[in-house]
Amino acid sequence: MSTASPTPLRGRTIAVTRAEGQLGAARRLFEEAGARILDLPALVVGPPDDWGPLDEALRDLDQFHWVIFSSANGVDGLQERLRRRGGDLARPPGGLRIAAVGRRTAEQLDALGVRVDFVPARFTADALIDEFPVSAWGLHLLAPRVQSGGRTLLAEAFSAAGARVVEVPAYETRCPEGLPSRAVQALQEGSLQAITFSSAKTVRHCARLLEGAFGPEWRDVLREVKVVSIGPQTSQPCMEILGRVDAEADPHDLEGLVAACGRALTGSQASG
Repeated sequence: MSTASPTPLRGRTIAVTRAEGQLGAARRLFEEAGARILDLPALVVGPPDDWGPLDEALRDLDQFHWVIFSSANGVDGLQERLRRRGGDLARPPGGLRIAAVGRRTAEQLDALGVRVDFVPARFTADALIDEFPVSAWGLHLLAPRVQSGGRTLLAEAFSAAGARVVEVPAYETRCPEGLPSRAVQALQEGSLQAITFSSAKTVRHCARLLEGAFGPEWRDVLREVKVVSIGPQTSQPCMEILGRVDAEADPHDLEGLVAACGRALTGSQASG
């Protein structure tokens, strides 16, 4: 009788620091790999402080050549406001094209029935710029984004290439009030093997939550826990705040994050 080969994550407890209510895809992938998931939400997704800039952009949506989405939350925020105006991303003005950075962003657009005209082969904003299918010169681009803490590289690079980029807040991610009791218990007992981060904000918010729960020596509870990052822009605050990164996802998506956890736990990748 044959048995399945063990995987590096089988029986391991992994903390996932995604937004409240957005753990589904990550949970499925980690559980398929044999891991036990500890939900450690480090973000609360909500509306921006002011819808005005997005509403103003949507009034002139037919004046844009492209909308560039870099997150599923940006998709949801823009779609919500557009529907309030009687519109729908699935029925964009003639000539408007849609670009998505990342598989999760493209999947969210597809779920809404939106045709995606371009997704870069690599799931980074840098790749979007490098692989964009037309010259940026003279283009009018709309970039919905998080209100605070997001990168401006995309807008800066397209602007330098001759495009006119309008960045508008479509959502905000705030810090939860505290850690779930199950997460506190797991950290106290030392039963957590790895913790994953998917954005710079998840790192900063998690540090704030841990300090609130464990005091000034909060880093001690992570001493035996592997730190796993989804990509370079997340690894940087991990190094600055936590002092190390044990593995980084490549590609920079959830599948890559699962694989990176496996490498961290088998010692096949380390840095810091």
